[in-house]
Amino acid sequence: MLKEKVTSNFGHVFESNLIDEIVRVGMLKKVQENDLLLDVGQKFDKIPFVLSGAIKIIREDENGDELSLYFLERGDTCNISFGSGLNNEHSKIKGIAERDSEILFIPLEKLEEWMIAYKSWRNFIINSYNARLSEMLEAIDTLAFMKMDQRLYKHLKDKVKIMDSAILNTTHEQIALDLNTSRVVISRLLKKLEKEHKIKLFRNKIEILTS
Repeated sequence: MLKEKVTSNFGHVFESNLIDEIVRVGMLKKVQENDLLLDVGQKFDKIPFVLSGAIKIIREDENGDELSLYFLERGDTCNISFGSGLNNEHSKIKGIAERDSEILFIPLEKLEEWMIAYKSWRNFIINSYNARLSEMLEAIDTLAFMKMDQRLYKHLKDKVKIMDSAILNTTHEQIALDLNTSRVVISRLLKKLEKEHKIKLFRNKIEILTS
C-alpha cells in the first residue's frame, strides 16, 4: 500500500531503486485538519513529504504574530525544514494541516546520502527549492504591492484551489490570523467583496462566486 502511494506521487520522478529505499525507511503518518505538523523551535531529524492533503506553512515572529507563506501539496516537501535539518538549526516556521493529510517522514541522514547516490533526487531537491522560492517571492509581492482587499480575495481563491471546494469552512478570525491583520478589517472587506458579488457569506462559511 505504501509503495503504491509513493509510486503514485513520485514514480514519474524517481527510479525504482530510490522508490524502494523511500518505502523502506519512510514513516507514514496521517494528520487531521488543523493538526500541528512542524513547530517553531523544533529540530528536525525527519523531513515531511506530502502524499495527500495540504500543509500550510506559517512564519511566526517573536510576538507570536503569524503570516501564511505558502502551502505544501501532494508531491511537495518542505525545503526549509530540509535546510534547517542539515545545518542543525531550529525551525523558524510552523506547518499546520490545512486538510486531512498523509505525510511520509524520511530520516534526515538519508536525504543527504541520496543527494550523492541519485541524480533524480538532486534534481527533485533543486526543483523543490525553486518552487518554494517562487512562492516566497509571490508572498513578498503580495505584501508589498497588493492592497488588503486584493490580498484577501487572492487568499480566498488560493484556499479554494487547496481545498478543492468553492465553499470554505473558515472564520473571520482565522483569515485575519492568516493575513496578519485584525478581524474587524477582514469583516469589513468580506462585506465589500459580498457587495461586489465575488463571495457569499454564511456563518463560519464563505462561498467564492467567481474564479
